[in-house]
Amino acid sequence: MLNLHNEKADILVIPKFELRKALQVTTHLAIGAHQDDLEFMASEGILTCFDAHDKWFTGITVTDGRGSPRIGPYSNYNDEQMRELRRQEQRNAAEIGQYAAQIQLDYKSSEVKGSNRKPAVDDLVQILKEMHPRTIYLHQPADKHDTHVAVMMASIEALRSSKDHHIPDRIIGCEGWRGLDWLADDDKVPLDSSKHPALFQKLTQQFDSQISGGKRYDLAVQGRLRANATFFDSYSPDQGELIAWGIDLKPLVLDPSLSMENFIFGHLNQLTQDVTERIRKFS
Repeated sequence: MLNLHNEKADILVIPKFELRKALQVTTHLAIGAHQDDLEFMASEGILTCFDAHDKWFTGITVTDGRGSPRIGPYSNYNDEQMRELRRQEQRNAAEIGQYAAQIQLDYKSSEVKGSNRKPAVDDLVQILKEMHPRTIYLHQPADKHDTHVAVMMASIEALRSSKDHHIPDRIIGCEGWRGLDWLADDDKVPLDSSKHPALFQKLTQQFDSQISGGKRYDLAVQGRLRANATFFDSYSPDQGELIAWGIDLKPLVLDPSLSMENFIFGHLNQLTQDVTERIRKFS
């Protein structure tokens, strides 16, 4: 059904579906750069769909994970061993989270960040044309991780190319290697991850190659989400325990002439204006 570019691309489908059906029933889709990105940035979608009869989550992981840092029990792993380990960790998370499907495209980061990302874009277009998701989670333009931004750019290109087939209700850029608490409050898209806290914790703990390998993403992400919930409004009680912030990327798909730079600079200019006005108020 799918003719993906990489022979070793990996597809896991929940046992009750065949791949075509799994993609057709998907209501929430996340496209991430690395194994573990989906669970850390798109937890709202995973937790919303878990045990729901009318909602299904599908994840797409674009790169192969071979370049991740490693110390401790994984310090002697070569790149190929790390690739296989991270692939299995992602499959484990998908099974625990009851994803309709988990697709790993198996690109090297250098391939996605290079001048020719067309094969990755073509793969994404092919998958998107089999789906009608209501919500899509992506990385966000102000992320400071090059691979995250490259995958986000490829995803927007694919969504623009497939928009005659379907445009989701929500296309959300998610926090990763930079938070979004700096957005104007009216521009923040709240993503509540308070549902199923035990499941959320279990999902984040599946990526031991990263946790024992020196990166406590499991603690850091929950800390960020708790901080977001508390520091949003100083005059009202918290509206949830774990809140991620998103940014609405749909304008980039609806208007292909809108450049990524102009889009994100518009939001940054609002931050500059907000800070300037508050300082001047008390000068």
